[in-house]
Amino acid sequence: MGPLAGLKVIEMAGLGPAPFSGMLLGDLGAEVLRIDRVSSVDLGIEFPTKFDLRNRNKKSVAINIKTEDGLATLHSLIEKADVLIEGYRPGVAERLGIGPDDCHRLNPRIVYGRATGWGQDGPLAMSAGHDINYIALTGALHCIGAKNGPPVPPLNLLGDYGGGALYLAFGIMCAVFQAKQSGTGQVVDSSMIDGVTSLMTVFHAFQQMGEMHKERGSNVLDGGAPYYGCFETKDGQYIAIGAIEERFYKTLIELIGLKFEDLPDRNDRNNWPELQARFATIFREKTRDEWSDILEGTDACFSPVLSLEEVNSHPHNKARSLLADVDGVTQPRPTPRFSATPGEIRYPAPKPGQHTIQALREWGIKEEILTKGLKSGVFFSREDNQS
Repeated sequence: MGPLAGLKVIEMAGLGPAPFSGMLLGDLGAEVLRIDRVSSVDLGIEFPTKFDLRNRNKKSVAINIKTEDGLATLHSLIEKADVLIEGYRPGVAERLGIGPDDCHRLNPRIVYGRATGWGQDGPLAMSAGHDINYIALTGALHCIGAKNGPPVPPLNLLGDYGGGALYLAFGIMCAVFQAKQSGTGQVVDSSMIDGVTSLMTVFHAFQQMGEMHKERGSNVLDGGAPYYGCFETKDGQYIAIGAIEERFYKTLIELIGLKFEDLPDRNDRNNWPELQARFATIFREKTRDEWSDILEGTDACFSPVLSLEEVNSHPHNKARSLLADVDGVTQPRPTPRFSATPGEIRYPAPKPGQHTIQALREWGIKEEILTKGLKSGVFFSREDNQS
């Protein structure tokens, strides 16, 4: 059932990196219990439940934790959990009675994962923000975009998911490992500005070496180098070239019909505009698929630039089974892959409150508490209210 089978995770419902991190743990076998708010269960979410892939492999319990009975129930769940994940602004969890101190009094071994944009402290800690703001402050956004053009947001991959969710999941599992040794949990403070800054480690080194020009589109890895970038083809599609190493570059030159000795030195940045123009002209002579027939599978470091609709039709992606169809929804498979305990998509994203009674029973909540909570509105169960 995955390498994390047996790990019990409580995730306080939210947006951004917290649910994605919970998905990563759930994909690899953890039992993830999402705590939804009773007051918002019928207000809808960002998109239809079946497409909320970040919430797959989770069960949903709807509890009004602002009531005495609701908070007491959540505390009972915390006593049994290995991990709690929350993505509130600093201080909110403490005001709700589920801050780190509250949780560690109930369960000293629990790992408390916190996901924020700005971190738990600092002048901006209480400010609203999104991925674009966090990557802007870390210098990452400044580096991305075409020469003489504005910075270009790389979707919300870099802040929310790369610097946020992945570092949070990694930090949580490091803390779980330590808790298994010591019997004592700890707080994992995962902020997007910290994570993105970490991802920029190599580029900080380049900058101090004098190898990172301030102007966008003027460096080896930002599209400035003629041997590392995207080129338009005859049919208006694009191809990607990544022939950084000399031997791969020579392979590229040979296969596109040029002679290495006839070209200016690529290591002199002054020659990059001329090389860019030469390559652009050549690549416009054939379609994307024609270049794929010539270059794909060679050491020219070539790939066609595929749309999301095309990803699942590529032979390599099909061979690797990158995407799976679950209840009519195509989605990425769990990763990384494990030889003995592979992850799997066990069930799709739940509607808020879909598993309230089932999951609370499984976690040991007494029947009289369930009955009372349903009547008083402390709990919402979609099992009994299917609308």
